Amino acid sequence: MRALAILLAALIALPLAAQDSMPPAPYAYRQLDDPEQEAAAQELMETLRCLKCQSQSIADSDAPMAGDMRHQVRIRIAAGEEPGEIRRWLMDRYGDYVSYQPVMSATTWPLFAVPALLVGIAGLLFWRRFRRRA
Repeated sequence: MRALAILLAALIALPLAAQDSMPPAPYAYRQLDDPEQEAAAQELMETLRCLKCQSQSIADSDAPMAGDMRHQVRIRIAAGEEPGEIRRWLMDRYGDYVSYQPVMSATTWPLFAVPALLVGIAGLLFWRRFRRRA
């Protein structure tokens, strides 16, 4: 019974150990040869969020997932894709959260509308209060 538990624990831990022992993607830490392409890739990478760190861009993060995302950005830039296309592909793959530049959509419009509504209500209240005094 104890051997079965050890075997089960090893089978569960094996995929986790394999993920950390994989070498990084080729362009995770290597820059592109063309300085213009690397500048475009760097600019895009600074606007994409690391999904593991969540407070760092993929340009700043040392997480393996951020390295894979840097690799994808660099090879797609080298292939001639536009940064906007790459951002859209990453947002389709990982969700809107991956981008530091918010997009107005059916799920995010309240984040834009509620502050504007609150400012409008506050302005109306101030206007009514000061109108009465005059």
